[in-house]
Order: sequence, then structure tokens, then C-alpha cells
Amino acid sequence: MDRTQPNTITKRDLVQRISARTGQTKVLVRDVIQRFLDEISAELVRGNRLEFRKFGVFEVRSRPGRIAQNPKTLEKVEVPAKRVVKFKVGNVLKKMVEEGPPPAEEAADPGVGPNGPPPIG
Repeated sequence: MDRTQPNTITKRDLVQRISARTGQTKVLVRDVIQRFLDEISAELVRGNRLEFRKFGVFEVRSRPGRIAQNPKTLEKVEVPAKRVVKFKVGNVLKKMVEEGPPPAEEAADPGVGPNGPPPIG
């Protein structure tokens, strides 16, 4: 199946999948996912680096200010310095993405095997 547009997977979609696979309530799964995201956000705001082995690393970097140019008017504009979040993909996730999803007959969900995605850790 050749798709030109990837599907958008929401937090709600993940909650439903994880709830179905684990037997936990959607409310519990939603709360755990939200607290996980809140903790990641809080650590990044503090400037800390988060490393999830084999998955990837989130870190905050400073981007210096610069002078840019409006392509329509050619007017020079000053872009202020700012902090940005960078994600560096880990080796296992990188390999999984490069290989792509398994053939359609092996997967119930696009890109997911019968027992869910392979473990990353």
C-alpha cells in the first residue's frame, strides 16, 4: 500500500491501543501518558537532557540571534536568540524507521505487528 500522506496518530489513539493491549483502563493509561509527557516537558524547561537508550535523546539547545531577510520585500529583520528542543534518534529506532513497516499480511495495524511494535529497550 503506497500512501502519500502519513496517518496522524493522536494521544487518544495511543491511549486506546495501550489500554486494549494491557487491559488497563483508558483513564489510567491516559493519566500515565500525560504525566510522562509533563515530566519530559518539565525537565526540558529546566534545561536538562533526557536520554531513552536505544530510542533517542531530547535536549535543549540555544539558537543564537541572527539577521534574516524577508524573501518578498528583501527587508532585513532581526531574529532573536531562542532555546529550542532537539531530538536525536537512537540506533534501534533509527533502524526500525529505515526498515519501514512489515508487509501488510504480517501486520494488523499499519506498521505494527500482531503483538504490537517490537520492544525498543
